[in-house]
Amino acid sequence: MRRWILSCLLSFAVPAHAVLNIEITGAGEHQTPVSLVRFAGDAAIAQNLLDIVGSDLNRTGLFKLVDPAGKTPHEPRDIRPSEWVGVEAVLIGSIESQPEGKVAVKFRLFDLVRNAELLSQVVTAREDQVRAIGHRIADLVYERMTGSPGVFSTRIAYVSRDEGVYRLVVADSDGDNEQALLTSQEPIMSPSWSPDGRQIAYVSFEKRRAMVYVQSLSSRKRTLIADFPGSNSAPAWSPDGRQIAMVLTRDGESQIYLASSNGGQLRRITHSDAIDTEPSFSPDGKSLLFTSDRGGSPQIYRVSIEDNDVQRLTFESGNAFSPRYHPDGNSFVFAHFNDGVFHIAVHDLESRQTQVLTAGGWEKKPSFAPNGKMILFATEVQGRGILATVSSDGRVKQKMVAQRGDIREPMWGPFLK
Repeated sequence: MRRWILSCLLSFAVPAHAVLNIEITGAGEHQTPVSLVRFAGDAAIAQNLLDIVGSDLNRTGLFKLVDPAGKTPHEPRDIRPSEWVGVEAVLIGSIESQPEGKVAVKFRLFDLVRNAELLSQVVTAREDQVRAIGHRIADLVYERMTGSPGVFSTRIAYVSRDEGVYRLVVADSDGDNEQALLTSQEPIMSPSWSPDGRQIAYVSFEKRRAMVYVQSLSSRKRTLIADFPGSNSAPAWSPDGRQIAMVLTRDGESQIYLASSNGGQLRRITHSDAIDTEPSFSPDGKSLLFTSDRGGSPQIYRVSIEDNDVQRLTFESGNAFSPRYHPDGNSFVFAHFNDGVFHIAVHDLESRQTQVLTAGGWEKKPSFAPNGKMILFATEVQGRGILATVSSDGRVKQKMVAQRGDIREPMWGPFLK
């Protein structure tokens, strides 16, 4: 399984120019000063790794990158803590050429405060897989320094539109290394990752009405799983990957149904005369969040899958849309519309309190990173759709702007299992 995970990470790491330009604002409450020393060995690969790791850590807002100022230790014995005033940790390493165009990258993270080595690993891969190695190093550094797993090796999915052409795109978490899974003259909507990260469910209008497909990322094989009369939309995977919730109008109004991952064993979950849509599974798979106007205006509700019991969760002024659970199941993120603008907000299920995280605008379709520390969402700049992220405490924000076209319908992918 570990071998499959690494191969999957590396298979997407082909050389590519950055598709999204990233602008970062804000910082964490405490920034840890870290110094990244260029690894010994191949200079071009070393610089590439340094750029990737540095960019990943910088995007979190939790680290302050300190210039090593000419110091070049490559082994722990070469590190003298007294020379690193104001730095808490230093990353060092080396690159060795291997047969058949491969490289072995050895990296170590050293804690200058405790004078102890925190991390030591070796990764062997092809030279053209440097991006995946860099993301992996950044993941491990982040985990050792914060106690939470890093998400730099995860991927995001979104829909881009340029000159009337729609593309379903999968990219690295930083927007680089994009792969188009589907290109169409008709709209594509609602990409949803399978829990193992190997498939994506989505809505396509290629036959001039909404139908739900599931597509493999490795083979690109597509399977039509919902082609019922009327509209078929808003797919959402169960945590075990065995079921998909979706919204169908086969019986009249938009209602939520549950089906097996191949589209069979259909069962209706909600029963109302309103519009029930945008389902999202709880991490334990026992309930669904969804958007409904059954109370007069769109708000967030929760339905039990076992007995179909429904509970309203949001009562703020304005409207609420697009709920997505936090990975721990204790809160959810949603788009809050009030006074003519959309904000990204988080609702705590225990305290029943809502925290608005963004300044407001055209901000929609939020989803948590798999470690729960960042939220990806769609917004606009000068009328053009872009991606953005905000930290779960609202302190760190990023805008990810495509060089051309519109970007919509984002969804952060899972940890690879």
